[in-house]
Amino acid sequence: MLKIYKYGEKVLREKASNVPVVTDELRALADEMIETMHKAKGVGLAAQQVGHLEKMCVIDIPEGCEEQEDEMFNAPIGMPLVLFNPEIIASEGSQHDKEGCLSFPKIGGSVTRAAQVTCQYLDAENRPQVITARGFLARALQHEIDHLNGILYVDHLSAVERLTFAAKLKKMAKENGGVR
Repeated sequence: MLKIYKYGEKVLREKASNVPVVTDELRALADEMIETMHKAKGVGLAAQQVGHLEKMCVIDIPEGCEEQEDEMFNAPIGMPLVLFNPEIIASEGSQHDKEGCLSFPKIGGSVTRAAQVTCQYLDAENRPQVITARGFLARALQHEIDHLNGILYVDHLSAVERLTFAAKLKKMAKENGGVR
């Protein structure tokens, strides 16, 4: 299992670099990331969270985690998703729900995100792909792509909610290098 970096570690605030071509090494890293994510009971993991700066992430939404309508809409999208150089190219609507993150153990807060997103990316075979997702999968895509840009979900919390977690976040940052 790969080490999952926690809030306060510098790598989480760094921007990922585009992947010019998907290599066997990157495919192996993606497999390790999926295994790590599953063992940690997560649904998504970005490269920075395991100490890498390649623009890649993995997502695996278990069946039954979404509203039935969203699950049916997202059904053609096979899991787990392995995305290289993902970019959101369109979004619409709004959803507000609780989020958590493997880099923030035992801290979860409510975040507003787009209800539907269209994302382009390279798959593990270097083929360009475009998917449109709703609901929980749309939220996961936005969360992981934010990670690739050095943006953390706590950056989206309301001021009141940030105050609620301020002491925990300060302590976690201090324990992990101090970068907030």
